[in-house]
Amino acid sequence: MLLEICASSYQSAINAQTAGAHRIELCSELAVGGVTPSYGLLKNVLATVTIPVNVLIRPRSGNFTYSEEEFAIMKKDIQLCKELGCNGIVSGVLNPDNTIDIARTQELIEWSKPLEFTFHRAFDWVENSFEAIEQLMAIGATRVLTSGKKQTALEGMKLLKVLKERAKNKIIILPGGGINKKNAFLFKNKKFKEIHCSASVISYQNTDEKLSMNNQKLFNDRIIVHSDTDTIKAILDSIS
Repeated sequence: MLLEICASSYQSAINAQTAGAHRIELCSELAVGGVTPSYGLLKNVLATVTIPVNVLIRPRSGNFTYSEEEFAIMKKDIQLCKELGCNGIVSGVLNPDNTIDIARTQELIEWSKPLEFTFHRAFDWVENSFEAIEQLMAIGATRVLTSGKKQTALEGMKLLKVLKERAKNKIIILPGGGINKKNAFLFKNKKFKEIHCSASVISYQNTDEKLSMNNQKLFNDRIIVHSDTDTIKAILDSIS
């Protein structure tokens, strides 16, 4: 069974290769479910590791419904990944009702060619999983990363097994979410071809009493945050 490591740093990518992982999904900011990695991280990882690297294309945290401008950014990032020599793209788009935006997702798949395309865990927001898997097979996705619509893949095992049966070897079901050294063998026993995990450990903890840079109110998938025009104008007025 193939092991894909979700690496959100250069060191994580190096560690994945050193340990013998078969593939890397490269991203940034695991705390918000991952976003597109920086150009510098992309370039250095792809120049160093020799195992396949698939790159997450997600322009921001929050939902998976994107503006025209965000969608254009995603396509430019995919083009950059192709030029840098990555193995595949991990992405996807939903409609406001959390159904798969078939037209835009298919456009991303076509834009990614000849690279493979993984539809990411936006799949776990879709209500009708069976309809969604048929749609993704029809538009040519290579695989689907999913926890089986549960917090962990182990909890979602029942749906994962059904999805694997529905996939009929036309699309790969990639279980991910809470997979670790204690439960990974269970997915091999169920005949999954691949698994996905970060294998993260906390290597350093700052014990000094510093001011936190985390903003707890922003750790929320239901919101999208942007700088507001009226607020900026009001601040400018106050200092003019």
